[in-house]
Amino acid sequence: MKNKLLMLLTVFITLFSATIVKAEDKVVKIASDSTYAPFEFQDANKKYVGIDVDLMQKISEMNGWQLDQSFPGFQAALDQLNAGQTDGVIAGMSITDERKKVFDFSDSYYASSVVIASKKGNKISAYNQLKGKSVGVKNGTASQDFLSKNKAKYGYTIKTYDEGSQLYESLKVGTVDAIMDDEPVLRYAINQGQDFEINMSGEKIGDYGFAVKKGTHADLITGFNKALKELRNNGGYDAILNKYIKTETEKDIKPVKSDYRIVSDSLFAPFEFQNSSKKYVGIDVDLMQAIAKNQKFNITMDFVGFQTAIDQTQASHADGMIAGMSITDERKKVFDFSDPYFTANATIAVKSTTTNIKSYKDLKGKTVGVKNGTASQTFLDKNKDKYGYSVKVFDAADTMYESLNTGSIDAFMDDEPVVKYAILQGKKFATPLEPEKIGEYGFAVKKGTNPELLAMFNAGLAKLKANGEYDTIVEKYMGNTDSDDNKVDESTMIGIIKNNWQQLAKGLGYTLSLTIVSFILALIIGVIFGLFSVSPSKFLKGFTRVYVDLVRGVPLMVLAIFIFYGIPNLIESITGHSSPLNDYVAGVIALTLNASAYIAEIVRGGVNSVPIGQMEASRSLGISYVKTMRRVILPQAVKITIPSLVNQFIISLKDTTIISAIGLIELLQTGKIIVARNFQSFKVYGLIALIYLVVILSLTIFARRLERNMK
Repeated sequence: MKNKLLMLLTVFITLFSATIVKAEDKVVKIASDSTYAPFEFQDANKKYVGIDVDLMQKISEMNGWQLDQSFPGFQAALDQLNAGQTDGVIAGMSITDERKKVFDFSDSYYASSVVIASKKGNKISAYNQLKGKSVGVKNGTASQDFLSKNKAKYGYTIKTYDEGSQLYESLKVGTVDAIMDDEPVLRYAINQGQDFEINMSGEKIGDYGFAVKKGTHADLITGFNKALKELRNNGGYDAILNKYIKTETEKDIKPVKSDYRIVSDSLFAPFEFQNSSKKYVGIDVDLMQAIAKNQKFNITMDFVGFQTAIDQTQASHADGMIAGMSITDERKKVFDFSDPYFTANATIAVKSTTTNIKSYKDLKGKTVGVKNGTASQTFLDKNKDKYGYSVKVFDAADTMYESLNTGSIDAFMDDEPVVKYAILQGKKFATPLEPEKIGEYGFAVKKGTNPELLAMFNAGLAKLKANGEYDTIVEKYMGNTDSDDNKVDESTMIGIIKNNWQQLAKGLGYTLSLTIVSFILALIIGVIFGLFSVSPSKFLKGFTRVYVDLVRGVPLMVLAIFIFYGIPNLIESITGHSSPLNDYVAGVIALTLNASAYIAEIVRGGVNSVPIGQMEASRSLGISYVKTMRRVILPQAVKITIPSLVNQFIISLKDTTIISAIGLIELLQTGKIIVARNFQSFKVYGLIALIYLVVILSLTIFARRLERNMK
């Protein structure tokens, strides 16, 4: 009996051990292309290397697989996979809907793009420069499909080749004027000494994936995806990629500043907005920070609003801006742009309950809302006669959205990601029409400045797209509502106050500080000019009149913008040195000048309200003019002017909202930032109105008591 038990135990242990060995030493047969540098190719030692090779070796090591990798060529690799002669294929293989019918794919491990290259010294930076020229391309490729699709548009001819070597040789000898091929392949060729140059952005054609025969080897796909994610997180993927496709140009880019100031919009979700923790997040924010990290330069990001960001970049207050900014020919006259980092689509949105709008023809006789100055407005204006709708323009998204809810418009057009984000945040919208491509977003610097910043952005963007981090950033905000663990429900007034009281208090603090400081300064200046206006001196009277008329004749917003942007530019043009002005200081100066002009008139009116006989009587008694003003006239004038001065203080308090035009985040701008996150415009602006009402009523009560006490 013991012998039988011992025999059974021995058999069990043997089988168990064999199972363990089999699991640990699982042989995985992988087929690849043979000549597709930098993904797979033979080095000088006749050893196969490349991105696909190194990546597969690393992933196999991480999964405990025994890798058996062969290099029969692309088509042969696919044939072997279909025949069951190999377990998987990794060969720079694009993930397509057709191939998905036959193969199961991993997550994308490389974002594939094609690009135009020309012979060095023959710069081609735009497709319209190819008119009348010959462009070479490999037969049966995505590059050929792209060129064939666009040849009528740009007027070039196409010449096809079976091999990459033939393609490159034709460009070298001048048989063709340019060639199109996969961007990493061309960049590797340039690194290997090919006399080519790339001066255009690539065209994204898809993603590369690891493939198995459909319905088989699901464990390989799972293991590949898990290891790939880990490699991306720990930097191993970047190391493999940089080994083969990092260009010399990219290596030489060096920051020239210790810190770059980057400005952005403050309320353009999902590109930049404040989350429930009051931290600025979004596609633009994460992208800029990731690029700065992988290119090793330091940035400070300020969220000042779109127009203010444009103004500050143009005035050299900022080194660059990223704010969902469309690349246009007009803007190219003022700014230098990076490669596009986002393709901007605009979409028509309607109420979720609307069922009678399914095409642009259904908009006939209806009113469509749009934000002023946007590409969406250009599109709607261009097509309104064709489809018979009317266009209603709005300054802000929140008011446009509320107009749809109240029925004052039937639909609106806005950037697709912005609309999708609003829907994710609870807005009852639907998008029944296909989106329209309206342009591309780019990072911008002032024309002719900071070329190294632009180069670092482009290099960093290319790296993020290649390693998959770019897709991760976009999907983070296009597919999730909010990643915060402690998000407070902001659908109620209590929730809004609970989650935002500190932010609102800070905004109110800026508002009160601006008002008090500027009013004190304005009171001093206004009293002086007011006394000048009633003095016997004609010069002082005339000088005061010019000052008052000049200041009152310029709108406060224009005055603030001129002080913040115009004066530093004037100083720079004279001295040659940039002297940016702090936004708070500029706001105080603007409010001070504006209020002082009105206070001067208040003082003049108060003094003139005192009967002139009192001045004459005092002077007849031999009392000097100055002493008469100090002892007789001014005490009476002060009592008369108090109500007007309090009123001016209240006006200055409300005028602080205008200072947000130069990027200062006071109470109203704080409210806009909150609305951009939670889309509760009625509740948030109602709360802000209540705060203003409480403050102003308190000031009014104080003024009345002060007036009574002085009687």
